[in-house]
Amino acid sequence: MDLKIAVVTFERNMDAAQKLADHLNGEVVLYEKGVFKDIFSKFNAVVAVFASGIAIREIAPYLGSKWEDPALIVVDSGLNFAIPVLGGHHGGNEVARRIADLGAVPVITTATEVHQKPSVEGIAEKLGCDVRNRKSTIEVNCALLDQEVEVLEVKGPKIIVVDEDVSVLVKRKDGTTATLDEMDSVNPK
Repeated sequence: MDLKIAVVTFERNMDAAQKLADHLNGEVVLYEKGVFKDIFSKFNAVVAVFASGIAIREIAPYLGSKWEDPALIVVDSGLNFAIPVLGGHHGGNEVARRIADLGAVPVITTATEVHQKPSVEGIAEKLGCDVRNRKSTIEVNCALLDQEVEVLEVKGPKIIVVDEDVSVLVKRKDGTTATLDEMDSVNPK
């Protein structure tokens, strides 16, 4: 997963933020009120080098859905902990693990990863697919915690009818990722 990463910080945490940005190939952005409005449309992941309370309160007005919002990883200024607050399945956990290379402890709370189980999103990424019926991932990820869930590959032309607790993955053409607009036209919110 190739992510465009912003590292947001206060001036006093600039050394830690620059170290993170260099390591993650990200861009340092100095904090100012309302900075997240601009960042949310430009980056796939945001590393906030300050208290989680500040980050959560600042992003709240801009939250849409787990499929559209960038991952948010909160890191303390001592680089002790990296906490994916949003988007664990969508890059947040990956970024936290990369930050661990600098000595931080990644605090992963995503259930499938905590229990070392696959997730629909992870399976889709490994297979080079996009999830078409996104709502299904909640039930299927819960099932993946308790049981083996078979992954079937069906080659077409075919018509497939599925219950809403079946995640449908569609292979990406030429290894490219479908845009959110393309995916939403198939699976409106």
